[in-house]
Amino acid sequence: MEEINNFEKQIAELSSWFKEELSHIRSGRPTSKLVDSVKVEYFGEKLPLNQLATIGIVPPREITVSPWDPKIVPAIAKAIEAANLGLSASPEGMIIRIFLPPLSEERAKELSRLVKSTAEGGRIKMRSLRDKVVKKVNELPEDEKYKAKGNLQKIVDSFNKNIDEAVEMKISEITK
Repeated sequence: MEEINNFEKQIAELSSWFKEELSHIRSGRPTSKLVDSVKVEYFGEKLPLNQLATIGIVPPREITVSPWDPKIVPAIAKAIEAANLGLSASPEGMIIRIFLPPLSEERAKELSRLVKSTAEGGRIKMRSLRDKVVKKVNELPEDEKYKAKGNLQKIVDSFNKNIDEAVEMKISEITK
């Protein structure tokens, strides 16, 4: 049934969106996703940092940013500090070093709540998509309707399981 196939594609896109959103939430480890979308003023335009520099990771808690244009180092440092990520950038010549302080217990709890909130937002979007499909499924003959609803429920259950696993994994990263 076409509606079920479309729903499955939309759920796959929603799962990708959710995982992308989780990657932007800080955990105990550095990741380039924390800063790659920070907007930097460059020649009158706001561009994402990943279009202006190379972003690297230096374990255990450091991110390095190497801009392609050395004149933009101060603007990048300013944009990172203004991005409200709780990070401080220190320019060192042509490189900007960003040190991630260890997460406090309070901040870890706050980030865990943010992860759960993002998961709930994903579930709300999924329910909205599901409700649209259910309206169309209810117009089918009885035997097809029950089969379609069963397939729909399998997709929903799979999505919820994936969301739960991703939330558990992200929270364990945060609390490490």
